[in-house]
Amino acid sequence: MTNAIERYRHGLSPMRGRAPHQEHRAATPLEALYDLVFAAAFGVAGVQLAEGVAAGHGGTAVGAFAFAVAAIIWAWINFSWFASAFDTDDWLFRVFTMVQMAGVIVLAIGLPAMFASLEEHGAFDNRVMVSGYIVMRVGLLAQWLRASRDPAYRRHALTYVLFVAVAQLGWIIVAWAPLPLGAAFAAAAACWLIELGGPIVAERKGQGAQRGTPWHAHHIAERYSLLTIIALGETVIGTLAAAQEVSHERGWTGDAVVVIGTGVAMTFALWWSYTMMPSGPILAVHRNRSFVWGYGHAFIFASVAAVGAGLHTIGFAYRHEDPLATPVVILMIAIPVVVFMASISLLHSYLVHSLLTGLPLHALAMLLPLLGIVLAFAGLPLWTCLLVVLAGPVFVVVAYEAGGWRLAQRHLDAALGRAVDRGSERAA
Repeated sequence: MTNAIERYRHGLSPMRGRAPHQEHRAATPLEALYDLVFAAAFGVAGVQLAEGVAAGHGGTAVGAFAFAVAAIIWAWINFSWFASAFDTDDWLFRVFTMVQMAGVIVLAIGLPAMFASLEEHGAFDNRVMVSGYIVMRVGLLAQWLRASRDPAYRRHALTYVLFVAVAQLGWIIVAWAPLPLGAAFAAAAACWLIELGGPIVAERKGQGAQRGTPWHAHHIAERYSLLTIIALGETVIGTLAAAQEVSHERGWTGDAVVVIGTGVAMTFALWWSYTMMPSGPILAVHRNRSFVWGYGHAFIFASVAAVGAGLHTIGFAYRHEDPLATPVVILMIAIPVVVFMASISLLHSYLVHSLLTGLPLHALAMLLPLLGIVLAFAGLPLWTCLLVVLAGPVFVVVAYEAGGWRLAQRHLDAALGRAVDRGSERAA
């Protein structure tokens, strides 16, 4: 009977900080459901980027994409860290999570208008997008107010409430005040500084074991891994869209086969590279490294979503009318691949505090996507340049599996050993 009550009952319960070292802590079904709306938002942003580049608005489309994915990623990051520390899974927690999901949908609905305003009018129409963002943040604000009733984390929660509330007032001004484009960008930058500063200030509150909120290292590492997979879904969608375009224009030729093979191999290579990063074990013993790791993932998520958009543009290169130039397509894929590989390498090195870990290998591998760009401008076929770009992340995977993992393991063991030694010194 007790198990049945625990399984089916979702009555209100006090929101208290969870044990940061709870065993067998894993992502919940609600969190997986929550991530689905972010998959949709990434998809809308990627399609808008691909179509904007194809229409000749590359610069403004990239800028709009960066603004869009920053909002999407930041909203996800805030909820995930909160849930890692305070998830009660009662009915009110679920309802407020649903409110945030609705906000993501509204934000995604507003993305085409925001892209179009920048590309066609040089304005900044982000009212619908910001409305959705504010709905998300209001839902999270309510959650933080619930968490503030825990005396142990009251100061942390109220600090978050203050920063989130002030930032939302700023976003209202950005969206609805008649500001010139430059002033709107400046105001948006100020809002982002407030948003980013909130966790930095709040997580410094408290002393000893209660310094910062009680997020769970392995749980948060799993959550970030899952969103990386969600973002990688855009590379699959981009591959599918490109293959449909190519097969429609040319039929099932070798070009379509190369597009499908490259897209699937790219997805797999990026995922494989990501799994080499020892996030959970390091964060469990070095919690102070969470900020750089957590914020740095924004480049990983954004670059993966951008690779998906780049793969989508391959189809535009095969149109009979006004085909997209090969160098543009390769730039759309190669640059985010380089950003992804650089982000992975730097974050890996930061986690284990060894700049030698993977940097030479990744630096060598990053030359291959850059070579793909050079070959595209030299006039080589698109399929050749695609394979050269793909060779970059594939080279990293092969090099690690062929023996490079031994060096990475030694650096990880050393980083974990240093944490044990410091713990022993403090205990003595």
